[in-house]
Amino acid sequence: MNDSSPAPEEFGGLGIVVPQRITLDAPLLLDCGRTLAQHELMVETYGRLNADRSNAILICHALSGDHHAAGFHAAGDRKPGWWDNCIGPGRPIDTDRFFVVCLNNLGGCRGSTGPGTINPDSGKHWGPDFPIVTVRDWVRSQALLADHLGIRQWAAGIGGSLGGMQIMQWAIDLPERIRHAIVIAAAPKLSAQNIAFNEIARQAILSDPEFHDGHFYEHGTVPSRGLKLARMLGHITYLSDEAMRAKFGRVLRGGHMQFNYEVEFEVESYLRYQGQQFVDRFDANTYLLMTKALDYFDPARDYSDDLVAALSHASARFFVLAFEADWRFSPERSREIVQALVAAGKNVSYALIESQLGHDDFLMPLPEYHQLLRAYLNRVALEVGA
Repeated sequence: MNDSSPAPEEFGGLGIVVPQRITLDAPLLLDCGRTLAQHELMVETYGRLNADRSNAILICHALSGDHHAAGFHAAGDRKPGWWDNCIGPGRPIDTDRFFVVCLNNLGGCRGSTGPGTINPDSGKHWGPDFPIVTVRDWVRSQALLADHLGIRQWAAGIGGSLGGMQIMQWAIDLPERIRHAIVIAAAPKLSAQNIAFNEIARQAILSDPEFHDGHFYEHGTVPSRGLKLARMLGHITYLSDEAMRAKFGRVLRGGHMQFNYEVEFEVESYLRYQGQQFVDRFDANTYLLMTKALDYFDPARDYSDDLVAALSHASARFFVLAFEADWRFSPERSREIVQALVAAGKNVSYALIESQLGHDDFLMPLPEYHQLLRAYLNRVALEVGA
């Protein structure tokens, strides 16, 4: 929920924003067969909901994201929300026109019910006893949130990477509740290579002696070595070879070889820094859970492995965007989605953005990318009179 007072220039477009923890009392039946009697979601909203509640946009986050997509939580914050360059007054996702909702998914570690919160039945942290959830479970949870907010239909749902997968699932499972589906740097399912990357990351965490089979909270420890390695591996896959070569090359920090196993190359220093930063803000059990949700995502599975049949249930208009340098979720994977939508007779637009960074390009303020998003969302705004 954003402060209505004028935002100081140094705060950026939205100024100080205030998250809200929302309790959803309706039972949630999960794909694994278990039921949560109730759960909480940490949510931020930006802009104003119009009188007929037709201008709401749902933002779904990727693996390591959360509810804090834009603005600042305090005047002293050094960094804004993870998509601040895209969300705000006059930005592509224009909060002068749209009511924007972003949440920390069920199972997350930024305030929503998850492994790091207390299980009301045991009085202890959920830890590894928290059920493994799927993208479809997240959509059900998000639908309960929409009900709570009085939003019958999203003007648009937008997500990058794992967030884009959630938007696809929304369009398939609840077609009448989403008008436009904007799917960015995503895939219809993970490749074997991507599942392999996720398994290596999980094994790094599971083999850390401080993990204690997921009960590290009670032991007062953090499996920092495993979580750090998992993030370092993941970060490599988010960047292109060209981007890493341009940023780091083979530069030695000390200018010459030290003949030891300490940090010598600039790229080693960067990865260790990124790994440690991640340990300081993320939960190991949540990382395991999120990567499993990624692995399990395959909406065609329920339709005899036919993606065309799965997407035939959608009524939303689609905008699919891919990035040239993204090898984790390559443009070919986005084109699979587009081709299936075309075969299903759906309304779809597609754009391939010239880029250099890699998978993380979907978070960057690339001019062509922002122009295309802005143009598409202008049409959405006109439809709802925003």
